[in-house]
Amino acid sequence: MATKVARVGVKREKDWLYFLDRRGNVARVRRAGGGGKAKKGTRQTVAKVGVEKEDGFLYFIDKDGDVSKAKMVRRGRKPARKTAKKKTTARRTTRKVAKKPAKKTARRKTTGRTARKKTARR
Repeated sequence: MATKVARVGVKREKDWLYFLDRRGNVARVRRAGGGGKAKKGTRQTVAKVGVEKEDGFLYFIDKDGDVSKAKMVRRGRKPARKTAKKKTTARRTTRKVAKKPAKKTARRKTTGRTARKKTARR
């Protein structure tokens, strides 16, 4: 669940995106919708709050216009469990494994005609 960090009371306007900038202030930028592109450099600081952000939290402007934070849900690989080592027995049997002979591949015999072609190319 989200907790309120700062009470700001920002009144939202249509076609603007409100967010918390790097310095912890509430800022807004034109929303790029309807096929149009937002102009560069249109970011405006709405309220100077100066919120110090903590790692692992998501900061946002809630429906009341206040700054809130919620713990981020990290989905991904779970940490590996530590497995207990298996006990080894004192006796170990050694088996000799017979090696299989390597398979011989059949070679194509070259005729005099192909041999001449190879030498002619060189």
